[in-house]
Amino acid sequence: MDSKLLYIHNLFSDAKCELDYKTTFQLLIAVVLSAQTTDKSVNKVTAVLFNKYPDANTLKDANLKDVEDILKSIGMYKVKAKNIIEIARIISDKYHNEVPNSYDDLITLPGVGNKTINVVLAEGFKIPALPVDTHINRIAKRLKYANIDDDVLVVEEKLKKVIEKEKWIQMHHSLIFFGRYICKAKNPLCDKCKLNGSCNKEYK
Repeated sequence: MDSKLLYIHNLFSDAKCELDYKTTFQLLIAVVLSAQTTDKSVNKVTAVLFNKYPDANTLKDANLKDVEDILKSIGMYKVKAKNIIEIARIISDKYHNEVPNSYDDLITLPGVGNKTINVVLAEGFKIPALPVDTHINRIAKRLKYANIDDDVLVVEEKLKKVIEKEKWIQMHHSLIFFGRYICKAKNPLCDKCKLNGSCNKEYK
């Protein structure tokens, strides 16, 4: 890694996933719920959700209205409620209650996209992956690892070329923490950042 990435890595070397979960299934559900929603908001609803529906077998038979009521404080809660019940049904019926560790299998689940899959593979199965969320997308473009108009898939591929494969998982977390606590979208803490002056501040 170059000096900029090494700085971020060292700054947040202990960064980790901030979603609360006990099983890979719970991780999958939490990541699906986290779309366009903060981890803190997700943790509040999953504390209730997982207490009542801790696994695929219980969630697949949940009442839709009940799940909607639990999730109503987060964005797109109606769509997410429907999706996670269907995910639970598929995991239970097709995969015998085991979350698959295959990209091709995971992509068939409702509400599950590239970023969600990469998080589940990296966090749940420790398979090297580099999920790009809004924070990482912003940082990659501010630090000029990617072009402003690159989509997240292009950003992911460009970052993979400058970060060693064995460090993808940890750098995912370190970059998120850097974006969440230092290089924020609004009011970034530039005075606390050693990279100040070598970035594209115009990109929000």
